[in-house]
Amino acid sequence: MTSFLVAAVIAGTPLLFATLGELITEKAGNLNLGVEGMMLMGAVMGFGVGLWTGSPYLALLGAIAAGALGAAVYAILTVTLRANQVVTGLTLTIFGSGFASFVGKSFMGVPAPATVKSLFEIIEIPLLAKIPVIGPMFFQQDIFIYFGYFVTIMATIYLKKTKKGLNLRAVGENAGAADASGINVSLYKYVHIITGGALCGLGGAYMSLVTIPVWQEDVVAGRGWIAVALVIFASWKPSKALIGAFLFGGLNILGYRLQSMGIHVSQYLVDMVPYAATILIVIISTRKNKKEDMGPADLSIPYFREER
Repeated sequence: MTSFLVAAVIAGTPLLFATLGELITEKAGNLNLGVEGMMLMGAVMGFGVGLWTGSPYLALLGAIAAGALGAAVYAILTVTLRANQVVTGLTLTIFGSGFASFVGKSFMGVPAPATVKSLFEIIEIPLLAKIPVIGPMFFQQDIFIYFGYFVTIMATIYLKKTKKGLNLRAVGENAGAADASGINVSLYKYVHIITGGALCGLGGAYMSLVTIPVWQEDVVAGRGWIAVALVIFASWKPSKALIGAFLFGGLNILGYRLQSMGIHVSQYLVDMVPYAATILIVIISTRKNKKEDMGPADLSIPYFREER
């Protein structure tokens, strides 16, 4: 059970970064369904840069740049040109999938360099790592997972305890009122959409460099769509996103664990479980009545200053 929980945290980390990225984007009032595409772009560029340079830091920077670039294109289309956000996000997913297939064609079956993987070796946190079950699960992990904890904490503090976080929430709730109060709505949208894309790119890089350290077609395997649903599951709260990501990480590896225990269940049936749970989350979310559990009021509504 302990080894399963440890593996669930590892499998859930890409989901955590993607969910936090989409959560920050949606807090700005923009619905970006291109999470899958940005993760794929981050995965292929992180793997490619790592393969070409042998540097784990440049690999992560490449993944960040790829995700941020995809988000920047989305921001230009939806914020400046006021294109339909749903259509633009879907287009970004299609583009990211094609981009990853094209660039990754020459990487097929190639393992990630050992110099890159060395950055993600297990680091034990003194004292905390010795706690039964919880210690191995949370405090005997690699530096990327610890960074995920850090980003979650910082996102929570930023959204709830800072003036800029309050401004961001105001932009998502009522862009017209935020603009009237002197907040630069377009700037807030651009900065947070691009930041969200960078986090999605990091999530994709973790998939290609750590979780599955051999390049293969469609390495993200639909996790971007699960991340979009996890934002709803988390009620747009980073702390709940952490729980949801690790929960779905466990569901993603459930089939392999059952087989290792000698329990023979159809792999196709097990693979369906995370997506069936995603549908269930969306259904349950429609029953939310509390204001604090609902998304930003202006989510997916384009803002045009002259119309306020």
